[in-house]
Amino acid sequence: MRAPAGWSKREGTLARALTLSGHGLHTGRRVNVRILPGDASSPRGIVFRRVQGGRVLAELAVSPALRHGQPLCTMLEAPGGIRVRTVEHLLASLLTCEIDRATVELDAEEVPILDGSAQPWLDAIRACGRIELPHAKRFIRVRRAVKIADGAGTRDERSISIEPSSVYEVAVRNDLKGFGELRWDGALTPASFAGEIAPARSYGRVKWAIPAILAGYVRGMPILRGARLSCTAAIFGNRVLGGMRVPDEFVRHRVLDLVGDMAMAGAPLLGRVNALRPSHEMNYRLVAELLATRDAWEWAEFTD
Repeated sequence: MRAPAGWSKREGTLARALTLSGHGLHTGRRVNVRILPGDASSPRGIVFRRVQGGRVLAELAVSPALRHGQPLCTMLEAPGGIRVRTVEHLLASLLTCEIDRATVELDAEEVPILDGSAQPWLDAIRACGRIELPHAKRFIRVRRAVKIADGAGTRDERSISIEPSSVYEVAVRNDLKGFGELRWDGALTPASFAGEIAPARSYGRVKWAIPAILAGYVRGMPILRGARLSCTAAIFGNRVLGGMRVPDEFVRHRVLDLVGDMAMAGAPLLGRVNALRPSHEMNYRLVAELLATRDAWEWAEFTD
């Protein structure tokens, strides 16, 4: 079988360290991030490292096993309770920029939201450059279909599945009152992600934001405390304040989140993901079920 078009055959890492600062969407707190390149002897995958005052609090290797349920974002939690929140945009960016080994240091709990999209991460990663490592790049090849579904036959039906394919494909359907049914269907490659998915921002209705923030304070859970017009496609009535950045921005952002959540598997997929109204919870359940079903997937390398 040929290597999937558009992807490298060798693993890669950053050519130099990346530094970036911003505030968290949910905590609202300032955070400084430093992404350190890996090398041939580094563990495969992405590792988050929480630091404070020069001291390492915890290291969290990206894995569905560390995922902790949280509304409106994906969060990892170490056995000692140290957390890293809102990892999905950065994970999608590292995956599609083909940064296969790296350590992400941050001095607060939440990865910065930046402008609400993956574009600033892509720009920063590309500015650092990528160098190849001697290892063959690994893909997760899907061998048989896996599906997760809730509310079948109801108006609130949600489903997500993955089936065999020779390339990484994603098809997402979503609907939003006032905007109708939105769809994105295509092959996912570094180029298609950069051109069609990365610019899509987080979004939400203004009338829902304030009650959600207040409910978060009551429950002692940070929700949208850092939401601003600068980092969110804010919906007021049937329009987006300032307009959409790309066509069908809402469904493209769902694709962005899905790619980031599926990156918890540790490698790009060779499979087709079909999703109806996906959520972070549904995405997690799919990747966890896929990896737990050992005859549903295998590692694939293309070295020729």
